[in-house]
Amino acid sequence: MSGRCKTADGGERRLVLMNSSPRTLGVIAVSQQIAQLAAMRVVHGAFSWFQMHEQELRRLQLEIARIPAPPFGEADRANWLRDKFVATGLEEIEIDAVGNVIALLPGADHSLPGTAISAHLDTVFPSGTDISVREDRDRIYGPGVSDNAAGLVAMLAIAMAMREARIQCQSDVVFIGNVGEEGEGDLRGIRHIFENSPWSERIGSTIVIDGSGTDAVIGQALGSRRFEVIVRGPGGHSWSDFGQPNPIVAISRIVSRFSQTPLPSSPKTTFNFGVISGGTSVNSIPELAQVSIDLRSASAAELQRLEDELRAVIQTEIQARGDGYPAKLTCELKKIGDRPAGELQSDSRLLEVIRAVDAHLSISSQMRRASTDANIPIAMGRDAITIGAGGSGGGAHTVREWFDPAGRSLALKRILLTVLAMAGAE
Repeated sequence: MSGRCKTADGGERRLVLMNSSPRTLGVIAVSQQIAQLAAMRVVHGAFSWFQMHEQELRRLQLEIARIPAPPFGEADRANWLRDKFVATGLEEIEIDAVGNVIALLPGADHSLPGTAISAHLDTVFPSGTDISVREDRDRIYGPGVSDNAAGLVAMLAIAMAMREARIQCQSDVVFIGNVGEEGEGDLRGIRHIFENSPWSERIGSTIVIDGSGTDAVIGQALGSRRFEVIVRGPGGHSWSDFGQPNPIVAISRIVSRFSQTPLPSSPKTTFNFGVISGGTSVNSIPELAQVSIDLRSASAAELQRLEDELRAVIQTEIQARGDGYPAKLTCELKKIGDRPAGELQSDSRLLEVIRAVDAHLSISSQMRRASTDANIPIAMGRDAITIGAGGSGGGAHTVREWFDPAGRSLALKRILLTVLAMAGAE
């Protein structure tokens, strides 16, 4: 298949592009396509833009990191990003029903599936967290400066550089600042894009930018299911009502029994009790106790087995003891998160492209499994990966988080070449 990228002077340079399986194509290899793209004058112009505008990118990162974006509270950041998309000159800009910010860099042929670049707007930090951001020499410190202010800035940099270099590819490039990636957001933003939005039909492949670095390609989706186990009882005074069933004791039994559940060595499967709460005072039998549990596995079947085991343990400990005690207790199992597992096919076009790009740029990267926004399209059988925004970072999900932008331009080149390779092919 052939395609064109327009150059800055309005001319065109013809590129030989690939179908989904390069092994069946004798015209040009993926590595040759990447080399050809990287040699184009307009692409060199975009590469230069990344280096010349590092201080502007740093300023944008500081600016966005200072805008609170707690779970389910991303609106201020969404408005900021929408304004940046408008200033960049993108088209079809909208904030959708769940709060995602979407913009389009039109391709020459709108009938072709587009390439999406996404970065999540939200942070893990609840409302009221002190998100003071400071600079110390090269490093930027503050909650969320890497995860995911760095990703949002990288996405903006790609849009700005492509517009500045006047690059237009064969198919559309869709930019998405999505909500709900962290914690109990349960991927609601990207889930909406692919399950309830007309954009789903316009997107062929998705490149998720999350966090820092260039050393990983996440093409394997780590599945997870999250539950709250809530036990309720009549409560009472610790002396006069002694003997009434105690929800904390019941929760403790559930935790203890489920913790003995055998786990396979492969695929890796885990569980974690992360939060436990209940009661009002030391001399009161509580009316309620609850525990949050996180189940993770590379296998959907193992996740289902663990859920079934959890339900069986609750049945045993709460409803089937047969001594009159459980009749006074009720238990609710509430699902608070469900991220599907999956992985890219070995002949994935996007996977081959990112490998060729890394080889061209002398980037040493490893395939990894993680839980990211890419879970949703991967589980649906679509091409999607998650990669970093470059630089380096640490302290993720703590108020001591930091980011060092040194080397950011290498990651931006990586992202741009991947986008251009994908945006020219169906």
